[in-house]
Amino acid sequence: MSSTSTAARPPATEPPPKGELDHTPAWVHVAKWAAIALTIALLGWAAQQAIEAGSWLIVTVIAFVAMMVLVVYSTRRLVPMKYMLPGLVLLLLFQMWPIVYTVGTAFTNYGDGHTLTKEEAIDAIRAQSVRQDPEAPRYGMSIAVPEGQPIETGELSMLLTVAPADDAGELEEGAEEGGEAQLGENVTADGYQLFVGTEEGLEPLAAEGVAIRSNGTVEAAPGYRVLNLMEANQRGQEVQAFAVPVGDTGAGIKAATTSAAYVGQPSITYDEENDVMTTLEGKRYVAAEGNFVPEDGEGAPLTAGWTENVGLKNFATIFTDPSFRSGFLKIFLWNLVFPLITVVSTFLLGMLLALLFNDPRLKGKGIYRSLMVLPYALPIFVTGIVWASMFNPQFGLINNLIGLEIPWRTDPWFARLSLIITNLWLGFPYMFLICTGALQSIPQDVKEAAAVDGAGPIRTLTSVIMPLLLVAVGPLLVASYAFNFNNFTLVYLVTGGGPFDSTNTLVGNTDLLINFAYRLALESGNPNIGLASAVSIVIFFLVGAISYIGFRRSAALEDVN
Repeated sequence: MSSTSTAARPPATEPPPKGELDHTPAWVHVAKWAAIALTIALLGWAAQQAIEAGSWLIVTVIAFVAMMVLVVYSTRRLVPMKYMLPGLVLLLLFQMWPIVYTVGTAFTNYGDGHTLTKEEAIDAIRAQSVRQDPEAPRYGMSIAVPEGQPIETGELSMLLTVAPADDAGELEEGAEEGGEAQLGENVTADGYQLFVGTEEGLEPLAAEGVAIRSNGTVEAAPGYRVLNLMEANQRGQEVQAFAVPVGDTGAGIKAATTSAAYVGQPSITYDEENDVMTTLEGKRYVAAEGNFVPEDGEGAPLTAGWTENVGLKNFATIFTDPSFRSGFLKIFLWNLVFPLITVVSTFLLGMLLALLFNDPRLKGKGIYRSLMVLPYALPIFVTGIVWASMFNPQFGLINNLIGLEIPWRTDPWFARLSLIITNLWLGFPYMFLICTGALQSIPQDVKEAAAVDGAGPIRTLTSVIMPLLLVAVGPLLVASYAFNFNNFTLVYLVTGGGPFDSTNTLVGNTDLLINFAYRLALESGNPNIGLASAVSIVIFFLVGAISYIGFRRSAALEDVN
């Protein structure tokens, strides 16, 4: 028996070589490697941009991603990672990085007047303090880039002219060594002296081949592409910040108008050893909390500040500053109530409509259900603006229909009511949809069993249908609460956060915390992005805690099953 069984077996064969199993067309391999090469090239270009900006952290991340692309997609292994890697990269870019950046910003004073590094702030203060030297002449100026360089990114140069009647002594002294010896070569037949200024300094410009306009500025020069007015305006910020150093005193030639320049002398000097800035009058400013403030405590700080770490100061402001804390708590309480009322009202209306249209005796349910979904299908940007106009106290449709003058925008309680009404209109279709699906999933025999036990319609609804319905929609109610906790768009479009108290224009009576953070960051008189980031972190933990408690509670509903 054993021998017969053995003879019946097919002869053992060795597996074919690995290459023979590969029936992938050659064009697929070519396309794969072309896609890998294109991805690496794009990442290399992004890395180059980051290097030029000095963002070495971004360079490191890009290098890591490029390495992962090569490792994952160049081999036959790691098949699950081939599908997961794009999602992981997008998660890193659009979820993790914003969170990390927000947390980092929350511990700084980043905001209006504190967006620069300290070195940039010092340079900005000195540049802003430049005053024209009354003894130096004004110069005709043309902005140019070296021939062959792109107009948009080429190195800027000033082609300067000194009229024959002007005293160019100061300019001659500021020219680089050798300029005086070449002085005859940079004088045109009309007597104009020509110079070219760059970030390195001032040099004579050979007059041969140079064309001068009637206003005394350079129209064309060998080796340079002179920008016209439109091209120069496109780089206006760079031109305003551009200065040609002259001598060792910190003086520089700066643009005065589109066709004229002057020698400017900074009126503030910086002592790096003592970290002090001093004006020509002798007033001293010392570094403190991202600003140079008067050493004697009298007067305002210098205009430009820098970003620096302030530790827990922003969080301390939220919880300890009396005026800020009172406004924050006021908004927080409304922020708890608003999503609760919204979820309860939209759920009850949506559920009642779902129960009505779930009745088998009702005809045309498909049409009615489609009409119910229309408010949910329209963009909130459209419906929000429409409802805001309807609540206009003078010209709105609602006051005109009811014949009353309800102060929807000026009274805090009516403004809050307008938000709840608008959100009821926008939110009930969603609850209607999920309740309709949940009701249709409840077995009919459960309802029949309740009827056999003598339960009437109300008792069946409260004791049978509602518990089973909440099992399905409970987590969605928690998610809806979390969404409305940060419903920025609705508040921004309908009320703008107002009305505002006369004593504190930062705190609106219909503000949610997210709207408050937005106003702190962008719309206040003194935007403070660091403080707004701290508020955002508080919002994150509040939503997380509320969601955790809500999901724990909704999990208890599963005992109904």
